[in-house]
Amino acid sequence: MNKQKFSGKVVLVTGAGRGAGRALARAFAAQGALVAANDISPINLEPIVAEIKSTGGQAQIYLHDIAKKVDVQVMVNNIETEHGRIDILVNCANVQLNGTLLDVDEWDLHRVFDVNAIGTLLVTQSVGRVMRTQGSGVIVNVVKIPDNAPASFIASRGGLAAMTERLNSELGEYGVRVFAVTDDNPVEAVLAGCLD
Repeated sequence: MNKQKFSGKVVLVTGAGRGAGRALARAFAAQGALVAANDISPINLEPIVAEIKSTGGQAQIYLHDIAKKVDVQVMVNNIETEHGRIDILVNCANVQLNGTLLDVDEWDLHRVFDVNAIGTLLVTQSVGRVMRTQGSGVIVNVVKIPDNAPASFIASRGGLAAMTERLNSELGEYGVRVFAVTDDNPVEAVLAGCLD
């Protein structure tokens, strides 16, 4: 793939500090995108942004909790103010608990749903409004559910595929495309899907 396939594109990746989010932040930057890297933890986020910059890529840190509406709005407003647009949103942020449903407390359950479901909706809502005004954009939901995932994780992520289909219908009239990726290693599928 040509290095410049995403040149000039502003790509927001949530959960960019680890796992699939980190891999996708690295991949988009390598393809010429300016990556708006989001995570709640600077410990996770700072190394990948430093790595991207050290190899000549463009990335900026956005430390915000996507489970909180005000945080999401501040983040999206800052990205739009600083970079003028958001071309691609990749929803990767997620929380997965260890242990079975019988072992977790109420706070943990709320956090799983707040990040995995509500957070994805909040970011999609705010970025979707930006993309509606632009008349273009791509939103990707990375929704792989591991075979050994606990019940709480499955419940919090299980509806995202169906939600994605509905959002693609709702936002399509504004030139915004929404799709989901369920691959174990989603990088190639996400990059290819964003180019279609």
